[in-house]
Amino acid sequence: MQRGKPSKTALRVAIRRAAHQLADHPPVLNDPVVVQLIGQEHKRDMERARHPVARDFRAYMAARSRYAEDRLAESFASGVRQYVVLGAGLDTFACRNPWPELRVFEVDYPATQEWKRGLLAEANINEPESLTFVPLDFEKKTLLNGLTEAGFDGTQPAYFSWLGVTPYLTLDAFRATLGVVIGLPKGTVLTLDYSFSPSTLTPERQQIHARLARKLAQMGESMRLFFAPSEMDSELGRAGFRHWEQLGTVELNHLYFRGRADGLWLSPVRIGRLVTAYK
Repeated sequence: MQRGKPSKTALRVAIRRAAHQLADHPPVLNDPVVVQLIGQEHKRDMERARHPVARDFRAYMAARSRYAEDRLAESFASGVRQYVVLGAGLDTFACRNPWPELRVFEVDYPATQEWKRGLLAEANINEPESLTFVPLDFEKKTLLNGLTEAGFDGTQPAYFSWLGVTPYLTLDAFRATLGVVIGLPKGTVLTLDYSFSPSTLTPERQQIHARLARKLAQMGESMRLFFAPSEMDSELGRAGFRHWEQLGTVELNHLYFRGRADGLWLSPVRIGRLVTAYK
């Protein structure tokens, strides 16, 4: 990510979530707010994202967010009342939050949050009272310090969503974040996604990965951290999590794409996994 500038990948992800609302029925993730947020400025990008060729990518973006929000609902039912969205980008859950007593903390770079708040204002979308923005420059302040200053209660459990972030981190930064999460009380839950190491992929998947990596590098958001499933298992065990689950294409199709009349589903050519880990 280019320092001082909003995340371009956050916009790309939001455009695909918005396109999913308009092109796929019923939506896997019901998110009308993101359509308002994107507006008409990115009409051509929306048209490309609605094209049949783009179905797999937008389906994954929707399923990824739906999965995280389903795990959040489980945590809320277990008594968790704090939700932390790491690298929130243009996430819209706070504007759709059905639980007034759930506090939402969105953590991201200051420039990205300023841009998002401007988009919310332009779309006449009010910032919910339950939402707290946590603008954080990780070179100047730790995650825990930033959260604490924003009113986060470190004596209570929380649910963390960390989507679309880990490939852009260093291993030390990844482990530091796991350390913050595992340091919170029992009942804390973390959902993240990660990308496979290119060397572990088939030639076809290596080509797909290379194309994506080139595009991201051109936007100043290079991918640099990858895991094999066994390596992710090791990282989570090393951090101290009790247990976790890893989901790939087969599991996500079973959860969210069975029996759809429009045939929407995730193709086998996926290059990463979703994980939920429990303290």
